[in-house]
Amino acid sequence: MTPQETLTNGPAAAAILASGIGSMALGLFTTLAQAITSIKNALNLYDPAGPLSGKTTVAVVVWLVAWGILHGLWKRKQVAFARVFIATVILIALGLLGTFPPFFEAFGG
Repeated sequence: MTPQETLTNGPAAAAILASGIGSMALGLFTTLAQAITSIKNALNLYDPAGPLSGKTTVAVVVWLVAWGILHGLWKRKQVAFARVFIATVILIALGLLGTFPPFFEAFGG
């Protein structure tokens, strides 16, 4: 490493925030599949697993895309890590709420 190069926290922050975004996506698609039959049917990628196959597949794709975009934007930057951490915790909490049966079952089914 040359003296001009400095380590940044952008790539690590991108990975952490992307995990929150992926978690939120799982909670969102779980709730949407319960509330909207057409989404539930569209997420059924494998009959024995039902719409769970699509929910998890879409959530993983959202996580990977978010990670790629954020990494590209932040790979050489120093970001406000405390803000990223707080946003990630909030997104994970909302994602967990979306996968909690009493919550998503309140939307129909």
